[in-house]
Amino acid sequence: MESKKWDLVALASIPLIMTLGNSMLIPILPQISKVLGISSFQVSMLITVYAVVAILLIPIAGYLSDRFGRKKIIIPSLIIAAAGGAVSAVAAWLLAGTTSYYVILAGRFLQGIGAAGAFPIVIPLVSDMFNDEEKVSKSLGIIETSNTFGKVISPILGALLGSFLWFLPFIAIPVLCLISLVLVIFLVKAPKGDNHDERSLGEFLKTTREVLREKGRWMYAIFAIGGIAMFGVFGMLFYLSETLESTYRLQGVVKGLVLAIPLALLCLASYLAGKFTGKNKRGMKWTGFAGMCLLTASLLVIGFSDQIYFVIGMMTIGGIGIGMVLPCMDTLLTEGVDKEQRGTITSLYSSMRFIGVSLGPPVVSLLLGTHHGVMFGTLAAIAAVGGLLTLFAVKPEAKKDDPGGGSYRVEFKKPKGIKKKGLVHK
Repeated sequence: MESKKWDLVALASIPLIMTLGNSMLIPILPQISKVLGISSFQVSMLITVYAVVAILLIPIAGYLSDRFGRKKIIIPSLIIAAAGGAVSAVAAWLLAGTTSYYVILAGRFLQGIGAAGAFPIVIPLVSDMFNDEEKVSKSLGIIETSNTFGKVISPILGALLGSFLWFLPFIAIPVLCLISLVLVIFLVKAPKGDNHDERSLGEFLKTTREVLREKGRWMYAIFAIGGIAMFGVFGMLFYLSETLESTYRLQGVVKGLVLAIPLALLCLASYLAGKFTGKNKRGMKWTGFAGMCLLTASLLVIGFSDQIYFVIGMMTIGGIGIGMVLPCMDTLLTEGVDKEQRGTITSLYSSMRFIGVSLGPPVVSLLLGTHHGVMFGTLAAIAAVGGLLTLFAVKPEAKKDDPGGGSYRVEFKKPKGIKKKGLVHK
């Protein structure tokens, strides 16, 4: 893993920067609404359009990465994300009113296109880079830690930059994307076999359907678990953000620091889960199950009290639970399918995670009008579904050479007569 250290540094910059590119805007949304004279719904679309475009295009990006290679998709995606960020930055800086808003929205649309081909492709690329499952687990733990670290610092950094100039976070986004682009170009070496065989789209879809039909039960379960985990993260953050501002009048950097508390522990838990589960797939299953139990219990207990210190403490425990879940599910999924299908299958998983991100805030906003216990009881019930899926639907199969672990391996059967690196598969 030492020889891949700088590759991992470059790849870890992608989820960090993609997260900053979205979440950094959240603390300045009220400022944007006031300066541009737009409604709260219109300003929320700056976040929504980014996520919706990414959800729709992630599966296509996954297919293209299986077809042409991971790095060949990541690099143009980062360029598109930087271009979209630049469009939004120029519009925020030089234009005004609704004209500025619609151009910013167009830039965010482009950013969503770029995001679809960036972070979701990092997960299968990291898995491609290592043959040792323990190294894959540790590396994916680092990637999830970077993703979560972006969530930790984004409310703080966004509020800090916005305190100088309201549009400064928009200017920061293309700069950060270009930094990541340079790191990927010069530090990431495409693994052997990154140029995949030339299958038609029809053949590709047929094989994908076969994989999903053979192993769909546990794959769909992991898709759902990933979505539920991200739903929990953003649902809790939305509630905490609203409560801190409306009830306790906390704003700006101070509010960002409070929001960072549960995210910081989530970040640490992601790193430790990836580091210590190694290649023991049964250990990953039970770590993920324990994490979902922590999340469910913390949400259930919050329902008994709305005292802010108690809520923050319980949400921190819930964050630890989510941090235990994500790297384990990443590894189980990426190591469960053959390399040629990895980009597409993990892209479906990434889409489910984005759906969880998108649904968390609006669902919690609807539940805010109900009783405190009803709201968190509902969230706990959703988390409990994730725990039951982890317990009953995720079942590693033991391998003879790995009695302490297990395997989900789905062997990919190439269509006859397709050439790859001078060999003909028959």
